[in-house]
This record gives sequence, C-alpha cells and structure tokens, in this order.
Amino acid sequence: MEFRVNHPILFLMAGFLVAVVLAQSVYFLVKALKRSKQLGMDPAKIRKTIKTAALFTIAPAVSIVISVIALSKSLGLPLPWLRLSVVGSLSYEAIAAENAVSAMGLTLGKIDSLTAQQFVNIALVMTISIMLGIWLVPAIGKKLLGGMEALENRDKKWADIFQNAMFIGMISAFLGYVFCDFSRLWIPGNYAPTSGLVPVCVMAVSALVMLVCGLLMKKFKWAWVNDYALPLSLVLGMASAIPITAWLG
Repeated sequence: MEFRVNHPILFLMAGFLVAVVLAQSVYFLVKALKRSKQLGMDPAKIRKTIKTAALFTIAPAVSIVISVIALSKSLGLPLPWLRLSVVGSLSYEAIAAENAVSAMGLTLGKIDSLTAQQFVNIALVMTISIMLGIWLVPAIGKKLLGGMEALENRDKKWADIFQNAMFIGMISAFLGYVFCDFSRLWIPGNYAPTSGLVPVCVMAVSALVMLVCGLLMKKFKWAWVNDYALPLSLVLGMASAIPITAWLG
C-alpha cells in the first residue's frame, strides 16, 4: 500500500485520539457540574461561566487552526491536527519538524511527498521531544516550586527578576530561530539575498499588532482584546509575509 500523509487510516488514528481527549473533557465537565450542585453553587453563575469559557475558547482555537494549516502543506493534516489538538504549539511544532526535516536533507514547506520512514521520523521527533516537559514536571516540579517560593520569601524583588530572566531566556531561544537566516544576506545561493529578513519583518509586524492590542486594553479598558491578541498577531503576521516576501524577494 502506498504511503500518503493524508491517508484515511491516519485520519482515523488521529481522530480516535482526539475523541479520547474530548471524552475526557466532557467527563470532567459533567463531574464538575455534579460537584457544583453538591456544594450548592448558583446554577445561573455556572451557566454563565460555561458560556463565557466556550465563547473565549474561540479566539485561541483560531490560532490553532492557522497552525494546522501552516504545517499541513508538508506534513499533511492528521499529524498537525493531532499534535496541536492535544499538547503542541506552533512555535514548538514548527521548530521540531524543521529540525527533523533538515536532518534528512529536506526543507519544511518545500516537500512534495514523504516516505513512511521520513514521516515516522518527523512524528517521533515532534512527539518525544515535547514529552520531556511532561516527564520533568512530576520529577522536579515540586522541588523547583519550593525553591522559587523560598527565594520569594527571602527577597521578592530578586525572585521577580529571576522569573523574568527565565522567561526572556525562553523567548531568546525562539528569537535565535528567527534571526538564524541572516546569513543569507552574505551567502550567495538560489534565493534573494534579502530573504533572511522576511521572518524578522513578519515578527516585527506581529509584535506591533500585539503592542496595539496592549495599548487598546490599557487606554479603553477593553479586557476582551486580551483573548484575541494572539490570533490577531498570528493572522496579520502571516498575512504580512506575502507582501513582505514580494518586496524583499
């Protein structure tokens, strides 16, 4: 049987796993509703909370759909659908897939077809790597949290600085991925010499959109913008890649 990244069997396998996750969500929702009745909570407030949560789930879901579409060109729909429906994120999945693809001498986004072995290799890299965080939480999470609480009790200012430094360090890792193609400005090849600036400009557009959303929340007290800031920055950033690429080459 010929392998295809969009084979119906892959859709069935991914759909089954997504259905299991959805079933877990429904199960815990039902359990939570039963428990709220036992505690005598106001049913009107419970219904309002459910409606509000469902409404504001739409915004993050938009960014997930965009991520699936972005990866589907090379990896098909089932794998990105499964990864991003359960535990993945576009920033991680794209980097993990790119690393796996480049190790095989291919380029993400420029793949016409994958063999079964190549597909399995990519899926393993994307899956096993992100499981490290799942393994580390029960192993060191409690000890790490205790250390952070002890530091905060001794000196809250330095605790805040330490947490912000860790966050900036994480962001810096992704910034390195954005700026890594700057070498194309000086190395000749079969691409425009300014193509390395495309991801930088796209990042700048996304950051500008996020900044505007922040200013709107601060000036007009539009708290609802917070839930739509991420998908807006993703959509407008990706859309800007088209004219930016046409401009820079």
